[in-house]
Amino acid sequence: MSELPVTAAPEHARSARARQRTFAAILANTAVASLTTSYLFFALTFWVYLETRSVIATGVVGGGYMLAIALCSMSFGTFVDRYRKLAVMRASAALTTVAFVCAGLIYLVAGDQMRSLTSPWLWLFAVVVLAGSVVEVTRSVAMSTTLTILIDPDRRANANGYVGAVQGLAFIATSVFSGLSVGYLGMGLTIVCAVVLTAAGWLHLVTIRMPEEATVAESDATGTFDVRGAWVAVAAVPGLSALILFSMFNNFTDGVYLALLDPYGLELFSVQMWGVVFGVGATGFIVGGALIGRFGLGGNPIRTMLLGVVILGVICTTFAVREAAWLAIVGIWLFMLVSPAVEAAEQTVIQRVVPLPQQGRVFGLAGALEAAAAPLTAFVVAPLAEEFVIPYGRSADGSEFLAPWLGHGEARGVALIFVITGVVTIAVALLAFCTPVYRRMSAEYRAVADAE
Repeated sequence: MSELPVTAAPEHARSARARQRTFAAILANTAVASLTTSYLFFALTFWVYLETRSVIATGVVGGGYMLAIALCSMSFGTFVDRYRKLAVMRASAALTTVAFVCAGLIYLVAGDQMRSLTSPWLWLFAVVVLAGSVVEVTRSVAMSTTLTILIDPDRRANANGYVGAVQGLAFIATSVFSGLSVGYLGMGLTIVCAVVLTAAGWLHLVTIRMPEEATVAESDATGTFDVRGAWVAVAAVPGLSALILFSMFNNFTDGVYLALLDPYGLELFSVQMWGVVFGVGATGFIVGGALIGRFGLGGNPIRTMLLGVVILGVICTTFAVREAAWLAIVGIWLFMLVSPAVEAAEQTVIQRVVPLPQQGRVFGLAGALEAAAAPLTAFVVAPLAEEFVIPYGRSADGSEFLAPWLGHGEARGVALIFVITGVVTIAVALLAFCTPVYRRMSAEYRAVADAE
């Protein structure tokens, strides 16, 4: 990697169409990388639950993944600000490939010894897979800043929508194929597929060029973990810290689904069918992203984000009120439909109000805070659900009490947690509309947009 920070040239040397082609190539490559890591991560989660039948195990795997992202995101953002974006992406792809190869070797040596929560081989295998998946997150930070370089300001919301649509397409493939792969091929061949896909994405990335990034620019990024620089950049924009903290709260609620959604779904469906259900649901992500790509996020993306969170809360309150397969499928699809607007809104605001040389660290700080929230919830909710709420929901007294509200079924305890989480989400989002911070951040965004 170059030791000097790099940013976009003062003027674009190529036409907008050429820049869009470069962006499309990088986006497609990132989709392959996201597909691969999600494919193996989903497979790991399914496989661990099927081997151990433990909600705690899935909570630890999912929570560990988010916690690792939280610990590493700030460092990822610093590297993105200091080095060429393509160099960061290539290094990320190389490290992920190596990690997945190592995971395959561990499985080859100790596959039969990884059937218990007490097996050190099981947790070593999980840690190596998660390490490869976490490193790939660097590409997401680099992708956000690359979008700023290649896409004009008035089209960035639309471009973020297309990013969401592509992520949804990758999500379909991973969710469907992860379940089918674990069910029919086994974990060994699943790892082989992940290694092949990762290596292919790495090789393709080497062929991509981005002349807009050729000009060296000054940057205040220092070291490998520049928290101070990130905070200074955030504090310079009125209300941006509150926006990031709200997104952090939103991830507190995501931690509930991180810990409990797979166990809930695997009680309703086989592992193969659960993957298909996620794949069907992910078409909502594509539709939602495509709608943003076509229509944008409106004049105030912050308002759009808050409205989206309210709608997500309503969906999460209702999709498990009865233990019905069709209700779960519809709920997941609607959740995926709305989620891109929430994600794209935050991305669009940061890309507009934060200068490019600081964006990597701001995205890294935001990612660290938001990712830290989910595992904290997952680590608390998973044991609470397994030890208390789920047994209560299955007991005679619990079933009788919950039946008028949530119907009958083995997973009524989990449904109760989903309902409570949704209600809290709605309340917090509605309160956010009434705060002075919301008005200040909206005014700042409009002022920057008018000045461009």
